[in-house]
Amino acid sequence: MAPGSRPGGALLLPLLLPLLVLPAAGGGCAAEGGPLEPFDALYASGVEAYYGGDFAGAARCLERALRSRRELRAARLRCRRLCRAQVRLAAPGPGPGGDLAFLGSVLRRAECVRRCEEPRLGAVSRHRAAEEVRADFQRRVPYSYLQRAYIQLNKLEEAANAAHTFFMANPEHMEIQQDLENYKTTSGKVNLIDREARQHMEDYSAGVRHYDKEEYELAIEFLERALEGYYSEDEDCQIMCEGPQRFEEHEYLDYKAGLYEAIADHYMQVLACKHDCVRELATRSGRISPIENFLPLHYDYLQFAYYRVGDYVKALECAKSYLLFHPDDEDVLENAGYYEGLLEGTVDPATIKPRKEAKTLLRRHKLESHLLQVAAAGLGYAYTEPNYWNRYGARQDEHSVPSSISSEPEDGPRLSLTKKPTPKPDRELKEGGPLLYSDVKFVYNSQQLNGTQRVLLDNVISEEQCRELHRVASGIMLAGDGYRGKTSPHTPNERFEGATVLKALKYGYEGRVPLKSARLFYDISEKARRIVQSYFLLNSTLYFSYTHLVCRTALSGQQERRNDLSHPIHADNCLLDPEANECWKEPPAYTFRDYSALLYMNADFEGGEFIFTEMDAKTVTASIKPKCGRMISFSSGGENPHGVKAVTKGQRCAVALWFTLDPLYRELERIQADEVIAMLDQEHLGPSEMNINPKDEL
Repeated sequence: MAPGSRPGGALLLPLLLPLLVLPAAGGGCAAEGGPLEPFDALYASGVEAYYGGDFAGAARCLERALRSRRELRAARLRCRRLCRAQVRLAAPGPGPGGDLAFLGSVLRRAECVRRCEEPRLGAVSRHRAAEEVRADFQRRVPYSYLQRAYIQLNKLEEAANAAHTFFMANPEHMEIQQDLENYKTTSGKVNLIDREARQHMEDYSAGVRHYDKEEYELAIEFLERALEGYYSEDEDCQIMCEGPQRFEEHEYLDYKAGLYEAIADHYMQVLACKHDCVRELATRSGRISPIENFLPLHYDYLQFAYYRVGDYVKALECAKSYLLFHPDDEDVLENAGYYEGLLEGTVDPATIKPRKEAKTLLRRHKLESHLLQVAAAGLGYAYTEPNYWNRYGARQDEHSVPSSISSEPEDGPRLSLTKKPTPKPDRELKEGGPLLYSDVKFVYNSQQLNGTQRVLLDNVISEEQCRELHRVASGIMLAGDGYRGKTSPHTPNERFEGATVLKALKYGYEGRVPLKSARLFYDISEKARRIVQSYFLLNSTLYFSYTHLVCRTALSGQQERRNDLSHPIHADNCLLDPEANECWKEPPAYTFRDYSALLYMNADFEGGEFIFTEMDAKTVTASIKPKCGRMISFSSGGENPHGVKAVTKGQRCAVALWFTLDPLYRELERIQADEVIAMLDQEHLGPSEMNINPKDEL
């Protein structure tokens, strides 16, 4: 609902994507041969062919772009690994010139990498794709094109797999969801292939599924395979971090850096990248937040699974490996003691050590952290250490402890996978306070809307006020307002327009719209704020965070067989992760927003229902048909995922409001608007006919 609330969550579908790719070199998808062709040029050619109706050419170029990107990574990995082995870095010596041996080995390794890469890749500069293109591949946008191209070519199996691959990184995309259901129905294909699946993540998930079914031997097989894959991927991630870095982001290098400043800057960026491999390897494709405690969880599952199959040596080994990350975990400490007791008289428990690879990784990770913090203190390098080993794994609802565990004897081992505690709200949640205005009609509360902190009201404004607002909207709204000028930020099938309170007052003061009408926008938003604060019984002031008059207009000729959303499912102060049933309250979400409201202005359009869903972004819990004077308000967190169904005919208009309890995040334009109103009142230019003071308070 909020502009920018989930970057990448609302995809700009193919009508906008050509703007994000580079022009194709040579204007086509040339025959293969010679150095590897850059994947961005192939991608551009594929998109161009798609919009030119050449679907076979589009599929060919897009497949080559995907393959080129994979081969580029493989070539870089191979060469950097080869040169690591062939050219060892020498240790610096004492005295003048003592660093020459070390720097000489650096030069030789650089030459080795260049000599290895150039025959296959050509000049390094050929493979520097724009950030927007890299983001498209990260979000798997090429697969969206591919599935449409394969549909046109009647290659349904390829289309289904491409759609599934895209969907795994974009689970909120309703159109793709529907496409997948259609594939399953028409072709009977149920087992779809994720072409970008990360094998260590697939093995981990399979191991957990077998564990939940108490199939412990299979769980061990997959979890051990997942660990092997994890450490292999970690090595690859470390190597790939040794590529180019972005010096322009570091302000302290605005001056001409000396040798050691330049080396330190580049190395700190490489080191930060390597340190973050822990997060990278724990993050599902297309997601922002990782599976918490991902690597330690492997050992936690394994220690219990090995116990259940009677291998107490392995159980103790895995328990000790887990304790490297969480040495104070009481459950696993007790388990380790229990396993030692079982081995007493047969094996000396002291000879059973944590796994070497876990010790090595953790030792390296701690040293990286130390160096980064030293750099942050001494060189002005901005760095904050994340909590990489949060004890509460992030997918607890998926990793339920088998019921048979509860039947273990009191002194038996336990899995440390306790339920992730429900976060305590930072305020007491209440509702049912007075509505303040006698004409406002209560319709439904949270319980009737199947949720938490929700209310539906009618008659917040009159029919005449709706018409007046609509008239002022037509005079002040700008296409793409609030979305950096993007006229179709959520779907290519609708045009989005908006305006702020300050802009309305400015136009009114300049005589471009009636001042009374501009003042009405200000007054009704204040009325809405008072109602929300009163109904939810807030014991502190509710401030405006953002106020936006918005209209969505269905574009003619683009509504047939449409099944996307006008605004994808999201939450207003956190990043919704439907697959994990989580909402991550972290930037770039507007984490300071506490309550939201939508005040509708009209009903003469088709579609456009406001919907609440479960956190899976699929299960609709309430659907609301807009009409003049109707207002829906709710708390802004993950408890209230919501979206807007497609507007298929006409124009849907509303006043969208977001509020905060933190005065530090008050809307700047609102403060300026307050000053304009004070000035107008002093000049006796008069308020609107609407009295926002609740003298008729109930």
